[in-house]
Amino acid sequence: MQSNKPYRAHLNSSNDLVTTHEEIRAGFVALALERNREATPFIAEARALKALASRVSTPAQLLTIQEIRLPLLTAARVSDKAKSHMEQTNQDEAINGLIRNFLEPAGSDFIEELVYRFLLTRGDALGGSMRNIGGELAKRKFAGSILAALSIVGISYKWLHSNDNVWLSETRPQTDIEQDFKGLNWVTAMGHHRTMIFNLNVPLVANNEDVCLFKCSSEEYNTNTRRNPSLFMALGEIKGGIDPAGADEHWKTARTALTRVRSSFSGHDLSPKTFFIGAAIAERMANEIWEQLEAGTLNNAANLTDGVQVASLCNWLITL
Repeated sequence: MQSNKPYRAHLNSSNDLVTTHEEIRAGFVALALERNREATPFIAEARALKALASRVSTPAQLLTIQEIRLPLLTAARVSDKAKSHMEQTNQDEAINGLIRNFLEPAGSDFIEELVYRFLLTRGDALGGSMRNIGGELAKRKFAGSILAALSIVGISYKWLHSNDNVWLSETRPQTDIEQDFKGLNWVTAMGHHRTMIFNLNVPLVANNEDVCLFKCSSEEYNTNTRRNPSLFMALGEIKGGIDPAGADEHWKTARTALTRVRSSFSGHDLSPKTFFIGAAIAERMANEIWEQLEAGTLNNAANLTDGVQVASLCNWLITL
């Protein structure tokens, strides 16, 4: 492998980047399974609502069950965000409207109607949260590969908790960490401190970047680190959408972002590494990525559905 062409460790031509039909099908199945997993708590809530509502014999009596006041608002199509801004009189009006217009006309089936309307609103909320599920799954897969790359060569690491914003040692299973962390820190075999942060706003670029690699320790990393262009070692775009129909659009978005990165840093006489990882890569798109790799415009790339390619790219990252 040529040192200035790290992608050659796992790519021989643009054809290697193209997502196969088998991987596209597998990707759709993975998304479906994740949607089912995310929907499970909503189904459990609906069952609990039905059990409580079954205590009464008429829709009006539902108002006497204080425990289901919030679910009644949900069934009345009031979002969680809207609930916090509504006065109690407005909430009462919404619930009474639900009972008068929908539950009472349903007759003896009012409980089924209530549960149906509850799930309808919950489904809308789930749909909104699932729009970027491909991106979340992509982040987890990439994060898992980075953790594996560090583990296999015996490099210990710290991880930045996404909620608490504190650095923790590697005391939890990797599959558990992947869902809760937004950053990693390690020391290379050469003794250099490296910190990787996910989904970070970079002021110089005026945009969010999926992955940023810094040359600093976890103690040195703070909110001002992203404002220091000289600390950036690599920036990458990860696109997890598996639908071939949106592949070109994902690449155009990533290409524009990476072009902006290179342009912004060149103004400071800096050239951090750039890389791209995509789940759905079509032939024309693969050709363009390969051209950028060969020209040195892009430093590395991999197909997210190919574990070997992603592992190779991660091995490259942890040695920078």
